[in-house]
Amino acid sequence: MYKYISILVLVFITFNSCSKQKEVKIEGELKKWHRVTLNFEGPETTEIDENNPFLNYRLDVTFKCGNKTYVIPGFYAADGNTAETSSNSGNVWQVRFTPGTIGEWTYSVSFKKGENIAVAEDITKSSSAGFMDGQTGRFNISKSDKTGNDNRAKGRLQYVGESYLKFAETQDYFIKLGVDAPENLLAYTDFDVSTNALGFQKTWEPHAKDFDETSKTYVWQENKGKNLLGAINYLASEELNVFSFLTFNVDGDDRNIFPHILKVPIQEYETYASVKKNKGAWETMFHKTRFDVSKLDQWERIFEYAETKGMFLHFKTHETETDHLMDKGVFGIEGKLYYRELIARFGHHLSMNWNLGEENNQPIEEVKKVADYVSKLDAYNSHLVIHTFPNKDDRYAELVGDQSPLTGASLQLRHPEFIDVHPRVLKWRDKSNATGKKWALAVDEPGKANIALLPDDEDPEHNQARGRAMWGVLMAGGFGVEWYFGYASPNSDLTCQDFRSRDLFWDQNRYALQFFNNHIPFWDMEPRDDLMSDDISYCLAKEGEVYVVYTESNADKIKINLQKPEGEYEIKWYDPRQGGNLQDGSVLSFNSTGVVKLGSPPSSPDKDWVILLSKKE
Repeated sequence: MYKYISILVLVFITFNSCSKQKEVKIEGELKKWHRVTLNFEGPETTEIDENNPFLNYRLDVTFKCGNKTYVIPGFYAADGNTAETSSNSGNVWQVRFTPGTIGEWTYSVSFKKGENIAVAEDITKSSSAGFMDGQTGRFNISKSDKTGNDNRAKGRLQYVGESYLKFAETQDYFIKLGVDAPENLLAYTDFDVSTNALGFQKTWEPHAKDFDETSKTYVWQENKGKNLLGAINYLASEELNVFSFLTFNVDGDDRNIFPHILKVPIQEYETYASVKKNKGAWETMFHKTRFDVSKLDQWERIFEYAETKGMFLHFKTHETETDHLMDKGVFGIEGKLYYRELIARFGHHLSMNWNLGEENNQPIEEVKKVADYVSKLDAYNSHLVIHTFPNKDDRYAELVGDQSPLTGASLQLRHPEFIDVHPRVLKWRDKSNATGKKWALAVDEPGKANIALLPDDEDPEHNQARGRAMWGVLMAGGFGVEWYFGYASPNSDLTCQDFRSRDLFWDQNRYALQFFNNHIPFWDMEPRDDLMSDDISYCLAKEGEVYVVYTESNADKIKINLQKPEGEYEIKWYDPRQGGNLQDGSVLSFNSTGVVKLGSPPSSPDKDWVILLSKKE
């Protein structure tokens, strides 16, 4: 859609300062863990009004139930239905909230005005903006009716000071396996002001056949969004549970994703940005403190659908080419407003993390400023991470523990055969644990940058990715892997439009998830490679109760040292290549009397196997 706005064509509106308040419109099912949207009638304005509605107004709503209190930022919503109308004007202001407690909730509204008030640290002396300022109300929340993988059945995924995130409703711990690519997932033709600066714009046409006709409520403008919704449905059908995406890549590798408003026509931007050496678009072609309300509303349709499919949303807020653009690299008004808009619009999602930068290379002090700001503004305390270059991971040493509010790291590695994955997770698990604040760690870019996870037709077995990367992370106590597709492969990190390009490998991810979720208390287990008598096996253990061994080969030669505590252990084998049931090998049980040979697997001792040792009652 050719929606661009020049600051030269301002629409001047005189705001009604009348203090008479109108009844709030509440949308959504009033159920636990469901999104509730409060719609207020505020000043009539536009995205580019001289009095910037994003920066010079501030809507906050305080929600209370019992001893629970949440202060949630709101946002300018134009006509309140912009995904459908693409409107850039109106008088609707919204707050999105996901209550986690059954019962009566009260709310009180703060609506202030003033220069740069949206990002002010102290608003105690600010002026009332009238309208809904001071308004109060209440509503009742009942039990959710959702089941299965729907995140609303599981509750909010929380960092609880452990190595794994935990769902508040079910109390289940979470392992994520899914896609880190394409990073430009949101460079989609169906979004308003979709651009094609470098030829990477997406239609997601290969996934048209995966659209679920029962999900029409998430489509906008009659039939838009279907293909990307189909892509997410495909991932969920493979039982993957995470995808990631950049929310800003101006002057980056793709240049087609931005929540802000263009000052210039799309064609002019595309012509400039299509030349890689041109890196001044942010300074010259964007309204840096104004947002495209309709595009963001359309993003929300995608994220809302993903919640119903049990997806973890990995928000990558910057990449290395963009983390210095806003405020010229010193965290200020532009950066603060950007994060406020993201948190206000999307922070209500139940299963997610904020990633402050992909391959981040900012000064650590700037990283800490951003982390502090986001952690204070995000009332839900979603998992907060940062990603950095594989050879610069020692930057984390200045962020672990009480040095920052970060709760984990998004690790990148670079060895083409994935041999660096397992030791790197162990390294930062040990270092963060030593501070007394355990980080939840994930590897979100394993492999060499140009190849990483190859398509099935180039690597149909994926032996090294499966063993050294996926099982390497999980056996080191990491909480998951997101797969990077490489920049030089077919369906690459930038060009991918077909997740079926790795279809065979997704089965192997599903088998790993089924083993961890169905057979072991992984959240109570620790890496114990020191128990193994070789250097090709990994061990994860709840000492004296259950041990898991993963071996890449020579499965009939594996030995483990289990001197203490004494007891009899049952041995079962699991095939990470084919999944299925636990199987018997040549030895069914043994007594823990020192170094023990575990026998032979049911078949193929030259292949990789998982061995489960469970103490008999």
